[in-house]
Amino acid sequence: MKLHSIETVLVDIPTTRVHHLSFGAITTQNYVIVRVRDEDGVVGIGEASTIGGPAWAEESTETIKTIIDTYLTPHLVGRDPRDLQAMSVLMERLVRGNRFAKAAVEMALLDLVARSLGVPAHRLLGGKVHDQIELAWTLASGGTDADIAEGEAKLDARLHHVFKLKIGAGDPMADVAHASRIAEHFAGRARVQVDVNQAWDELTATRCIARLEAAGVALIEQPVARHNVAAMARLAARFDVAIMADEALGTPADALNLVQHAAADVFALKLTKAGGPLATMKTAAIAEAAGIPCYGGCMLETSVGTAAYLHTFVAIHGVRAGCELFGPLLLKDDLVTQPLRYHDGAIHLHDGDGFGVEIDPSKLAFYRRDRTPVLAVRTP
Repeated sequence: MKLHSIETVLVDIPTTRVHHLSFGAITTQNYVIVRVRDEDGVVGIGEASTIGGPAWAEESTETIKTIIDTYLTPHLVGRDPRDLQAMSVLMERLVRGNRFAKAAVEMALLDLVARSLGVPAHRLLGGKVHDQIELAWTLASGGTDADIAEGEAKLDARLHHVFKLKIGAGDPMADVAHASRIAEHFAGRARVQVDVNQAWDELTATRCIARLEAAGVALIEQPVARHNVAAMARLAARFDVAIMADEALGTPADALNLVQHAAADVFALKLTKAGGPLATMKTAAIAEAAGIPCYGGCMLETSVGTAAYLHTFVAIHGVRAGCELFGPLLLKDDLVTQPLRYHDGAIHLHDGDGFGVEIDPSKLAFYRRDRTPVLAVRTP
């Protein structure tokens, strides 16, 4: 079995509403779709997505495509994709960092191998330990009343009973009032957590978290800068409310550092942050050894990337804090022929070989970026 080709396609899909974060507002989400093909014509698919391009992290869809096309593809074609570990080691040697690019390729390779064997992708990661994962929905419309109305609609539809609020863009006390009102409104009916996206310094975080904890907020995600592990450790020790590491957690080495400093109560896993499914499994193993539960994060993927995340997360026993694999639900359209299964407050594992999703050629042709680049994020 030999890898014959690797294709990358830039894709832009509008969101159903403005998605506000601490560093800007998103109205269109950007993707790199990766398709790998073996000599027998079997195709595997992967995806890399960035929220706001380099406004969130160092990579953008444009750099991801360049890294794959220029620095990875020439060295991977002709090799046996079944040697996933060897391929991962090779990519690490060829390119420093750029984990989103490596992750997209590794996803596609995993999908390809699983399809060629006629098994779901999670079987190659040890098999499933979950059939479904509790699903959070992000309330990020920018207004308290609008967020409450949106949350009520999600509860009525039995789609979600966990809500995540994006805060950090405005005045901290106004953000606290916003989150507290929503937490109090849904008390006893839904769990509310907040994501600060590194927006606060330690003093601000200390003052705000005390108020959020009193209001019943269940979890605080990445309240301070990712490099400030010492501050995260002090916050985790000071408060009962769970502190979750997101931007601070990329590689297994990051996971070990956070464990050694007791800097997080929950780990947010993302395939692209880690560099692929294999590194994500290693990160989860460190968390499990330390007794830290994991949360399945997302980068607002289409159903392609979401399926890759799901097949990885269902193979991780420690994913006990839920997930936010709602990306396809926030998009005005998707790229696959059949949607993923969302109901009763969870995302459910689906059938099929590999990741179990197929790209609709007409959708890919419509949304691929062959004309004018689309701005990923509007800054405040």
